[in-house]
Amino acid sequence: MPDLEAECSLDLGCPADEFQRFCQQHSDRTIVVYANTSAEVKAQADWMVTSSIALKITQYLKERGEQILWAPDRHLGEYIQNKTQADMLIWKGSCLVHNEFKGLELKEMKQQYPHAKVLVHPESPAEVISQAYVIGSTTQLVKAAKELKASEFIVETDLGILHKMKEYAPDKTFIAAPTSGNGATCKSCAFCPWMGMNHLKNLHDCLNQEINEIHVKTEIIQKAITPIERMLNFAEKYL
Repeated sequence: MPDLEAECSLDLGCPADEFQRFCQQHSDRTIVVYANTSAEVKAQADWMVTSSIALKITQYLKERGEQILWAPDRHLGEYIQNKTQADMLIWKGSCLVHNEFKGLELKEMKQQYPHAKVLVHPESPAEVISQAYVIGSTTQLVKAAKELKASEFIVETDLGILHKMKEYAPDKTFIAAPTSGNGATCKSCAFCPWMGMNHLKNLHDCLNQEINEIHVKTEIIQKAITPIERMLNFAEKYL
């Protein structure tokens, strides 16, 4: 890793030992975990998903009659549950960035920019998702920004993605969705401090000096690979 302290709130909010106890209490359920989890958590799962494939895999599991234990992001889990009506028991984690987006302030911003299309990542609260024109993964949102005919977009995901959208569509306007109420000084603070710790210089040093190597136990690797391969095989077969 470029910086060994560059963590993730979803990972931190789902400790492997606590998750193991939770799974043991609900051993009849199929365990589905998001990509933003530790190898130890993945090693306990049946499936791993990304935000772009989570909906399709959950629908597949529902059609097979399986009950799901979902972790860690509760907003993404609730969004998928609402879309599929699957039987899901959801771990109460959240993304530090997406959890801060506010529904009321987004409604006010939409009034200020009435022609703007709202692009939302499904890790966001339900009151934000309900106002979206497009709901999707980072890749899906970038694609929408490029392909939709609209000239203005309110973007609800990490601020770093706006840079990529501007590269693909330099003639369009991208507005950061609000992350705080009227009483706060910051209206668009959607920036992950941990992702910001990884930059070109420490990436260069990491690769050239071969530092900050991550070691994972072999038995954990072998177990963690299984849910990842299951997702990839599903994608190859059904997508």
